[in-house]
Amino acid sequence: LGEYLKMMFLLEPLFFFSSLKKIGKFGPELEFLYCQMGYTDMVISIASYRESLPYHCIPDFSAPPRMMSAAGLCHPLIEDCVPNDIHTGDKGMLITGSNMSGKTTFIRTVAVNAVLAQTIHTCYAQSYSAALYLISSSISISDELTEGKSYYQAEVESIHRLLKDSESGKSCLLILDEVFKGTNTVERVAAGYALLSYLDKPNSLTLVSTHDIELNEMLHKQYHLYHFQEEVAENELFFDHKLHEGPLKTRNALKIL
Repeated sequence: LGEYLKMMFLLEPLFFFSSLKKIGKFGPELEFLYCQMGYTDMVISIASYRESLPYHCIPDFSAPPRMMSAAGLCHPLIEDCVPNDIHTGDKGMLITGSNMSGKTTFIRTVAVNAVLAQTIHTCYAQSYSAALYLISSSISISDELTEGKSYYQAEVESIHRLLKDSESGKSCLLILDEVFKGTNTVERVAAGYALLSYLDKPNSLTLVSTHDIELNEMLHKQYHLYHFQEEVAENELFFDHKLHEGPLKTRNALKIL
């Protein structure tokens, strides 16, 4: 009976147009309430995230593009994460390290905290000072079977995007993991050297991890050299996951095998 009455007297269209008139009349007030509810929800989420961390800091964005400095930097998704410090000075960072030692996780940690700093003004660190960056990365590349795209082609396209960003004139944070690992050693080292030399620009801070220790000698004048290491005892590998200065001096691929 109720449905027949609504159809006979067109109650639903009448209510609808009545609502539209009220929305038009009180539009600015409704928009204000909508924005305030969204803002309140946002700041509650940020406060909750900050409360979940053992410590956090408010970022400082007064540093020049190539001078990032942070103490006690951690990744928010890693339980009992080992904190590391970063002080780039006026150069990028070339990070070598054995398998599973933490070099990829470290550059991810830097990138994640840079994003959090520039979005929710919060870093999982004791201190963080850097520029406001256009953040671009080449991490976790994969092939695309449906598009007929090989791993190396996907990697080259990702690198091309980084090159375009570096030429934009903006302050850039460029994060690269295992440059050109989709091709042979000779061409990988040659292409890696050319790419990293080109990315060494006044407006760009480049952080790169690699297994190619040949790049240490080729790029030591343009990049600060760091490494992650491990210890072997009783057929066990032990990692401290701490960033160490200088080039890598050990390897562990055959030991793991």
